[in-house]
Amino acid sequence: MVQVHEDEVFSILTGKVSNAINRTFLRSFSQQGIDITTEQWSVMACLWKKDKVSQQTLCSLTSKDKPSMTRLIDNLEKRSLVMRMADKNDRRNNLIHLTDDGYKLQQKATDIVQNIATKTLNNITEDELNVCRVVLKKIMTNLQ
Repeated sequence: MVQVHEDEVFSILTGKVSNAINRTFLRSFSQQGIDITTEQWSVMACLWKKDKVSQQTLCSLTSKDKPSMTRLIDNLEKRSLVMRMADKNDRRNNLIHLTDDGYKLQQKATDIVQNIATKTLNNITEDELNVCRVVLKKIMTNLQ
């Protein structure tokens, strides 16, 4: 069994890292005139990979529940970055579709994210990063 050190309780450490990354994203987006949150960015990133997907697909890809996803999509619609369109195969479902503004945001946002990732992973070896990936995946599996 792994001993937990009081000053590095896992949940506190991961929370601090997550908060620091979110703050960095928000600050960088704001400085570049991009008015989205990190949660909204995660939805946009999914749509940039594959546009016109169902809300349920976005929930699965981002690990968000339906009410949270509805709120995220509503806010992205207000910013004219996405729109809902009826699924031609099943009129009961809506597909989430990028608008022209949503497409235009991709390169700028992706450059920001890439710069942050480069800065975040500075002085971390590929081996260290691989160990981190393995450990975090095991933790996610343990929590499911």
